[in-house]
Amino acid sequence: MSAAPTESDELLTVDQLAERTGVSVRTIRFYAGKGLLPAPRLRGRTGLYDAAHRARLELISELSGLGFTLAAIEKQLARVPLDAGPEELALQRALLTPWIPERDEEIGHAELDRRAGRALTDDDLTALEDLGALTRLEGSVRVHGEASLATALEALDSGLPPELWQRAHAVIEKHTAALAEDLMALFQDEVLQPYRDRGRPAGERRRLAAALARLKPITVQGVVATFGREVNRTIRERASGS
Repeated sequence: MSAAPTESDELLTVDQLAERTGVSVRTIRFYAGKGLLPAPRLRGRTGLYDAAHRARLELISELSGLGFTLAAIEKQLARVPLDAGPEELALQRALLTPWIPERDEEIGHAELDRRAGRALTDDDLTALEDLGALTRLEGSVRVHGEASLATALEALDSGLPPELWQRAHAVIEKHTAALAEDLMALFQDEVLQPYRDRGRPAGERRRLAAALARLKPITVQGVVATFGREVNRTIRERASGS
């Protein structure tokens, strides 16, 4: 009696692939026509897709959901061989997954007022845009993540001048951008480049993807904790010097 096929060796028709991934048949064929997906295996006149096709399609969907343009997706996937297996594609997906959820959403002004709990003035919208929470569009706004909007609204309702929050936002953005650059350079030099220099060994891919998944929350939590300690230290030093 033969063993049941596993997910890794299961072959799917284009309709089945669409059902499993939530990507329409038309879109799958569009991606294939652009060379983003390798050609399916043929069984007679039926094209069949394996786990690598599915992993690559999920990576494309992830990039699209993150706001990557088609040209940017093509550029990113050009670095990944068409015959890359599911584990290599899973590693690529782990590398590109945001460290914190951040999905843009276009909503109308009425919906924005509902989320704010009040009617927002034109000055409020300008302040929210200056704080990086949204971008004003013609007749609507693009919200840059629900958490960013909630934080910016709390700042507006704090009673402190919006100009103060805007300057604070600029300071935070300046220093966190430098921190992000340094951390990414460290990860690139100490982890990714040695992996590439070793020829991208297949046995390390799953371990590296799992380590990266753990690295993200640990690093974010570490930054928050360190910032809190430094604020506490600054308060103590200012208090003792007053």
